[in-house]
Amino acid sequence: MPAKPLLPVDDLYARLEVPLDASSETIEVAWRALLKRHHPDVAGGTPDADDRAKRINVAHDWLSDPELRARYDRERVVSRARAAASSASGLRSSDLVRHPARARAPRTIRQPADAAERLARHLDRVAGLTPDEIDRMALADPPPIAFVASIARFLPPDLLAQVEAAEARVGERLPRAVRWNAGIRDSAVGFAHEILLAPFLDEHLSPPFRERVHERLTRGWSAAVDQPRYGPNTAAVGAAIDRLRRIPADELRRITTAAASSGGGRRGSPPWPSGLRPDEDDALRVSSDLARRDAAAALATPIPLPARATLDRAVHALVLRHAFPPAAFDALVGPWRVPLGIETPRSGVRQGRHPRG
Repeated sequence: MPAKPLLPVDDLYARLEVPLDASSETIEVAWRALLKRHHPDVAGGTPDADDRAKRINVAHDWLSDPELRARYDRERVVSRARAAASSASGLRSSDLVRHPARARAPRTIRQPADAAERLARHLDRVAGLTPDEIDRMALADPPPIAFVASIARFLPPDLLAQVEAAEARVGERLPRAVRWNAGIRDSAVGFAHEILLAPFLDEHLSPPFRERVHERLTRGWSAAVDQPRYGPNTAAVGAAIDRLRRIPADELRRITTAAASSGGGRRGSPPWPSGLRPDEDDALRVSSDLARRDAAAALATPIPLPARATLDRAVHALVLRHAFPPAAFDALVGPWRVPLGIETPRSGVRQGRHPRG
């Protein structure tokens, strides 16, 4: 059984100039950026360049491996105590101190020829967001803006200036009523970040990390913009919600009593069809969340929680009708089939799958 590698005694996060909660992508960017800055071939053969590059690689080896990073995080308190004791005894080691960043000439990341045009189109689109898109964006999974902040120190000054200017311009273009909604603003800013940072990220991230960052930066915007309000079945869902608005109060009481006693009001989120996941299909998740919210708001009076749970499941099933097998769809719709105006499918006809959206 191979021996465990010796635990480094210094602060590996400080070596890479990243915070303690840095994501895997931040560590990857920091590693590549610092190697380019301190590699012997770049640093001009300075005495400590080779040692510095090795230390950067060691930090990356530890922090990029989930098991080694977990071990380091568990034992780093003991390691820091040992380092403090060594320092107090008069020992000096370059491994026990953090080297300040070296001054370097500004480096330019060349933007694609169409980046400025893409950003301009994006800003125009931000200014033209529709009410449906704004409602969807408010429920979308926001991008990791903290990631961009964590790599800001590694960006060339000119690129950092472009990023900061774009963030301000997005804020100015958002409709005034939602300008201070963090989720909406971050989704719009995240898409602008992807436009501007694409060349830098391509250079500093390997494909698996790059694909994940691209998806995270753009998912909030992509889940909301140019999407129907309730996804691929918007027409049917919209018609069903409109019917809920017209249900008389006495009829609503009868329906909710039947729904509450049907046994379908199980707690928890409604189930998803096989092959779809809410954490991966954010556009569909937003469609379901928005439809369920609008359905509850359409009722003349609030309904008891057990009945509300059955309504949530029925509306969720209608949003994702293209993906549910007929039997599963029927079970979820339950007593809300007639109030929602859902027709009974002809015998022997199966529901086909619809592209995600």
